[in-house]
Amino acid sequence: MSTTVAVLDYGSGNIRSAARAVAQAGARVKVTHDPKEVLAADGLLVPGVGAFAACMEGLHRVQGARMIGERLAGGRPVLGICVGMQILFEHGVEHGVDAAGCGEWPGVVTRLDAAVLPHMGWNTVRAPQGSQMFAGIAPTERFYFVHSYGVRTWEFAEDGLTTPPLVTWATHGCDFVAAVENGPLWATQFHPEKSSETGQKLLRNWLASF
Repeated sequence: MSTTVAVLDYGSGNIRSAARAVAQAGARVKVTHDPKEVLAADGLLVPGVGAFAACMEGLHRVQGARMIGERLAGGRPVLGICVGMQILFEHGVEHGVDAAGCGEWPGVVTRLDAAVLPHMGWNTVRAPQGSQMFAGIAPTERFYFVHSYGVRTWEFAEDGLTTPPLVTWATHGCDFVAAVENGPLWATQFHPEKSSETGQKLLRNWLASF
C-alpha cells in the first residue's frame, strides 16, 4: 500500500497544486480537515499562502494547530510549505498586526529587508551538512519562492540534550530561513510543488523519511 498524505484543508489557496505534487511524488493523497483522517495519515502537509494572521484564523477554524501538535507528539511526519512554515513559529508581524502562531519553534516572521518585494522567483539555498531533506540535491539547484515575509533570525536555544533542528538559509536582500528539519517536523519557505523536478526530489525525500 502506498504512503498516505493528508493535505490540510483550512482555506489556503495552494492546496490543489500541493496535493497534485505530493501525488506525483508517489503518495496517496486526501485533501481534508477531518481529524480522524489527518491523524491517521502517514504524513500531513500544511500548505499556506497569504497573510500570517488569516492563515492562523483558518487553521483555528478547523483545529489545525491541535492536530499538528497531536501528530508531532506521536512522532508523526508534518511538512509545512510557505506560510504553512511561517505559522509554525511563535508569531508573525504583518501590516502592523502581531498574530500568534503555533509555537513549534521560537521566532518571529517579519518583513524581509530587501529593495524588491515580494521575493518572487528561483533561488538557491544553503543546506546544512547531513540534511535528509536536500539529499541528492546539488547546491546549485534552485527552488521557487514567492513571499515578502520570513524568519530572519533563528532563535532556537540548544540544550545539549536533544538533536537541534537543521536550518537551511537563503538570501534576498537579507538572509532568511528557507527550510527547517526538526525530527518529524519539516518546513520550507519556498514552494516545492512549484519547483519542477528539484521540488519533486525534495517531496520524495520527505516521503522516504516516514
